[in-house]
Amino acid sequence: MVDRAPREPVHRRRRTTVSGGGTNAVANVNGGKVHGDGGKAQASPANAKTDVFSKHASNGKLEKKTQDPSLPAQGHPRERSRVRDVSDRLSCHVMQESLLSSASGYSNYRGILNWCVVMLVLSNARLFLENLIKYGILVDPIQVVSLFLKDPYSWPAACLILVSNVFVIATFYTERRLAVGKISESTGLMLHGLNLTALLVFPVVMVLCVTSLTPVGGVFSLGIYTILFMKMYSYKDTNRWCREIRLAKVKRLTRSNSCPSVTRFSGKTHVSYPGNLTYRDMYYFVFIPTLCYELNFPRSPRIRKRFLLRRLFEMLFFMQLLVGLIQQWMVPTVQNSMKPFQEMDFSRMVERLLKLAVPNHLIWLIFFYWFFHSSMNFVAELMQFGDREFYRDWWNSETVTYFWSNWNIPVHKWCLRHFYKPMLRQGVNKFMAQTAVFLASAFFHEYLVSIPLRMFRLWAFSGMMAQVPLAWFVGRFLNGNYGNAAVWMSLIIGQPVAVLMYVHDYYVIHYGTSE
Repeated sequence: MVDRAPREPVHRRRRTTVSGGGTNAVANVNGGKVHGDGGKAQASPANAKTDVFSKHASNGKLEKKTQDPSLPAQGHPRERSRVRDVSDRLSCHVMQESLLSSASGYSNYRGILNWCVVMLVLSNARLFLENLIKYGILVDPIQVVSLFLKDPYSWPAACLILVSNVFVIATFYTERRLAVGKISESTGLMLHGLNLTALLVFPVVMVLCVTSLTPVGGVFSLGIYTILFMKMYSYKDTNRWCREIRLAKVKRLTRSNSCPSVTRFSGKTHVSYPGNLTYRDMYYFVFIPTLCYELNFPRSPRIRKRFLLRRLFEMLFFMQLLVGLIQQWMVPTVQNSMKPFQEMDFSRMVERLLKLAVPNHLIWLIFFYWFFHSSMNFVAELMQFGDREFYRDWWNSETVTYFWSNWNIPVHKWCLRHFYKPMLRQGVNKFMAQTAVFLASAFFHEYLVSIPLRMFRLWAFSGMMAQVPLAWFVGRFLNGNYGNAAVWMSLIIGQPVAVLMYVHDYYVIHYGTSE
């Protein structure tokens, strides 16, 4: 006889059909799904509580299953459903936390955020409607254009920008002489120092002497010269670092001046020092939206015309919106704030300050988008400049230092590369280096405000220096959302205070009264 393997016992599965549901419908047992193709009923895992043993035909072993003790082990589905319904009516509570408790782990507050946005829009709409009813329509785009077209001699800002090329060329030729060794490093340092000092002093003299230059034109001119100052400083430092590297290579008997200045790697031009000292390279750096110079900037492969047109449309639209909001909303509010400040009526001063905070902050946010996103991306796309990180998520700032490090990336990179890190390398501790950075920033803020207004009150300087203790306080005592709220409060309230201080002093000095 031939030995045969023992045959495993075969167990047939029992199926309960639902009357009237067709021959292939299988009952939904314990919450299982009903399959129309004659499939097996799936047991609901929510009702597995009491141990029940069953055999599997595949291995013949006993496997432990669980079942709700309130339900019978076998029975009609209607009976199971009835028992489950009774059980649900008897027990309707489970162990859980309230949604707004921190222990619940709930974090989806999208609806509340949308509610805040709606309330903010409605509140601003009410204020704007109140302004229209009280003052009428004050928006006049022609007024802005007439400031420039009224008199050709009221264009000294354009003349100042043209004269700035003298300082750019002076920096360029100084670096060329240093590259070939015609002047010493000490002489080059002295020439650069004189040129950079003239970049800051010359526009000040022109703004103070040319009475036809408006405050807006003065701010624009000084802003251009300040940007050029930072660019030329970076240009000078980067080329000096290249000379130091070249000298180190010479001392190690490696290739130096004899190596080619311009080479190609995988179809791209790679520039090395001193091959970067060309007019094309210099003016490319002058026009791209960055303050830090390097020999090989990241370049985008092509100009995207649709992207360029979108940014151009945004620039034109938001510029008109800014002018309209300033004329319609800011100017009347500021003018009505002069009398309470003259009479030192504290309650009305606070009321006017809070009334000015909303339009001022809205204009600041629109300006941020217009300048850092629309304008900078437009110029970067036009120049095929690849690094488009002009800002980071400053709106999530939980500390004051995080805000100042992320809302203006070009300035932050310049301060970090040419001011903060060199001080650390000289042995200065971090707190003193950060304070020095805030001090330099306070100087330039006051420089850009006081000189065009032709008065020196140090409100902007004091506001920037107040960021140092505020940064310490927020970083030490406030965390998370509380720190973020403190940053927003400093932005919403701090700026209108400075605006009112300068406007009040300007009216008093130039008109003899603040009414």
